[in-house]
Amino acid sequence: MAMLSFERKYRVRGGTLIGGDLFDFWFGPFYVGFFGVTTIFFAALGTALIVYGAAIGPTWNIWQISIAPPDLKYGLGFAPLKEGGLWQVITVCAIGAFVSWALREVEICRKLGMGYHVPFAFAFAILAYVTLVVFRPILLGAWGHGFPYGIFSHLDWVSNVGYQYLHFHYNPAHMIAVSFFFTTTMALALHGGLILSATNPKKGETVKTPEHENTFFRDTVGYSIGTLGIHRLGLFLALSAVFWSAVCIIISGPLWTKGWPEWWTWWLDLPIWH
Repeated sequence: MAMLSFERKYRVRGGTLIGGDLFDFWFGPFYVGFFGVTTIFFAALGTALIVYGAAIGPTWNIWQISIAPPDLKYGLGFAPLKEGGLWQVITVCAIGAFVSWALREVEICRKLGMGYHVPFAFAFAILAYVTLVVFRPILLGAWGHGFPYGIFSHLDWVSNVGYQYLHFHYNPAHMIAVSFFFTTTMALALHGGLILSATNPKKGETVKTPEHENTFFRDTVGYSIGTLGIHRLGLFLALSAVFWSAVCIIISGPLWTKGWPEWWTWWLDLPIWH
């Protein structure tokens, strides 16, 4: 079915979560909707505030511009605009933009009559961000534990948090997350390579079918998960990587305050070694 013909079938009123027909229209190829409007609002406001923060800061160097969270002395209260309050408002704008975008995706799914896999997957990315700037700071008792908005300053924050727990890669949840990240890239690299090799045969040969693809992996690893299964597996692996990365940071501080190598002393205390 031609794309333009298909678009006429779903570019109809309805499927909106809020706002009804008020914003139920398209701007060129882009669906707007109520949450499209809120996305634009929050994104524009947040960007403007970042530019304002850069304007009152010491530099316009793109690498060194930084919007820092409030000082720890402000706890979970509101800070003056130039002492971290700007970071608080930008954080609200970011969450508003991300959640609005996800809900806009839900409305598009409803119009297309498809599942909510895409907004569900995006929700995990939102969860990871909110864990860093909302959940963990709340558990630690101060917004100052959030990361600054900047390039070098953000990298410094990551490095400092890692060294705060001596060797952050000894964090068991971090190990699981990294394992899922690498497994995701491996699985989807195998899948992508297989599809390209099947659909780009040598000159004079025909395009191969899914039966050829399944046979390749049966001969290689003894099992083929199938054309639908590989996408389900890829989604599971990717979401697991994001989930465990959120777990690894939220337990660092609120639940474990020592160096992560010390956590593994339970292994040395097992009776089998004595």
